[in-house]
Amino acid sequence: MAGQSRQVMIRINATKKTAQITKAMNMVSASRLRQAEKTIKEYRPFIEKARDIISNLSLSDESMQHPLLAKREEKKVCFVVVACDRGLAGPFNSNVCKELTKQINDLKQEYIVLPIGLKAYKYVEKMKYPLLVDKVINIKDDIEFSMVEDVIRNLVTNYLEHSFDKVVVIYNHYVNTLIQKVVSETVLPVPKIKENDKTKIYEFDGGVKEILDTALPIYIENTIYGYLLDSKASEHASRMNSMKSATDNAMEVISTLELLYNRARQSAITLELTDIVGGASVINE
Repeated sequence: MAGQSRQVMIRINATKKTAQITKAMNMVSASRLRQAEKTIKEYRPFIEKARDIISNLSLSDESMQHPLLAKREEKKVCFVVVACDRGLAGPFNSNVCKELTKQINDLKQEYIVLPIGLKAYKYVEKMKYPLLVDKVINIKDDIEFSMVEDVIRNLVTNYLEHSFDKVVVIYNHYVNTLIQKVVSETVLPVPKIKENDKTKIYEFDGGVKEILDTALPIYIENTIYGYLLDSKASEHASRMNSMKSATDNAMEVISTLELLYNRARQSAITLELTDIVGGASVINE
């Protein structure tokens, strides 16, 4: 009985240490989420304004067929799947990986994959999908554009060289602290808006094609970078929720173990009292 109590106490202490770790990770993720949420909310208006300008430019001369805007026969698709470098983030990584596999299984054309984040790379490597870049592209917490600039520009260059005919980005979109959903966005060719969605009129100095030659690559690069920021906010939110659930579960386990420990102690005390009473009765006789 004493051995059982000792084993239960060891489990209680181990679970308490685990709860301390998960609680600390929850607090760290919450702190990082606040900064990431602020960053993505400040970045979205820039992307929306850039998209509005690009749309107005493309609609101003519909006869012009820019290579980054014009649709072509989709012989090959490039999937950019965005995950993270670490685990312990609930379904964050598995959800984007499942979506990638689903789209590949539904695809009739050839495909190639550009994984961003260690977890995405390991999954693509495990599934033996063809890789655009056979190296790990890390995505740090304080991700800056310069860290992924070369990768994104290489993606645009390959598209212009007809290495593939469509680029789809799969990532976790941050809605709020409780909701992050996997979305799939086509970035190349750049989607056009409808005529009736055009709400502002701009005056441009210079030819439309010359402006688009400069503005479109910048817009595409910053759009993909925005998806990475969005994914990073989702990662922190998912890890924060996951660690909170782990902490709550640990506290429930501790409560159950403490109840078990107390019952074992009471049983041991009762057994000892019974032995004492029994021994006293024998002496009195």
